[in-house]
Amino acid sequence: MIRGGHINLSILGAMEVAENGDIANWMIPGKLVKGMGGAMDLVAGVKRVVVVMDHANKHGQSKVLKSCTLPLTGTGVVSRIITDLCVFDVKPDGTGLELIELAEGVTLEEVASKTEATYTVAPGVG
Repeated sequence: MIRGGHINLSILGAMEVAENGDIANWMIPGKLVKGMGGAMDLVAGVKRVVVVMDHANKHGQSKVLKSCTLPLTGTGVVSRIITDLCVFDVKPDGTGLELIELAEGVTLEEVASKTEATYTVAPGVG
């Protein structure tokens, strides 16, 4: 189904996402893994990829980055990022993200302090 291009949408988690839509989600630093599994198929064989994840890691560092530091699962494949703080759309031209929605109780300042990636704020947000 996936390799044949029959799936329109893939929703998955990630360890890191870059502002250009790159995703890293198969390797945990310092852990022995057997391989990347089907994640590469999930991001390569679909029309749209949505990532759902925590905005920051357990040390408070952003997981929404200018560029991924972990091995990539896919390049330029992510179209939307949903975190516990907000929702970003990846701009089609690869010039960064657009903040389209804030979670209840979250401020623009909080998102700014926890986001490394370049982004703009859509009209009416915040």
